[in-house]
Amino acid sequence: MKVGTDGVLLGAWAEGGRRILDIGTGTGVIALMMAQRFADATVTAIDIDAEACAQARENASMSPFANRVSVVHSSVQSFAADFLEKCSQNDSLELFDSIVSNPPFFEQSLKNPDNRKATARHTDSLPFADLFKSVSHLLSDEGVFSVIIPVEKLESFSSNAYLSSFYISRQCMIKTTLKKPAKRCLLAFQKHLPTSVERTEFYLQNDDGTRSDWYRNLTGNFYL
Repeated sequence: MKVGTDGVLLGAWAEGGRRILDIGTGTGVIALMMAQRFADATVTAIDIDAEACAQARENASMSPFANRVSVVHSSVQSFAADFLEKCSQNDSLELFDSIVSNPPFFEQSLKNPDNRKATARHTDSLPFADLFKSVSHLLSDEGVFSVIIPVEKLESFSSNAYLSSFYISRQCMIKTTLKKPAKRCLLAFQKHLPTSVERTEFYLQNDDGTRSDWYRNLTGNFYL
């Protein structure tokens, strides 16, 4: 999948840290945005698709953040298992304090005939339960897991979060325009019950098709 609005929104909105993991990096846009926003961070970007990893490596190598972004060809399930094994052998290995993902979300729907696009879009290779199980192993106790999902998947995604002992700390509903219903939802999860939940709602475009003030301010450092 190429660069899209969802990835740009997540990359500009997600909370960061010193050690950041991007699950399903695709072309690497979210990983690079996180590296740009958090100058002291090291970013690990993983993807199950070998060609996507190759493109992400190329993009990272040509960026100012090449020495802070590494790309790993792996499913998150395998990556988490390998990471846990390494942790058992090395007590100094640190968990991630920020994990971001623009996850596949289609369930039981007609698939794209392009197998690679189908993998990127459908939950077959990464069910929500598997995603949260992996994140629970990889995220530090004080870390934050940030995602963007369609609004119609909010209940299912939140239920899986609850079953994995995650709590919503931030929720941002995204409309295309002011008068339309919300289409996407930015979510941040943590392992501890928050004292309060930040809930906001914004829209992307004004009536004349120009970017809204919120969208322009959020993404202004990334668009030329």
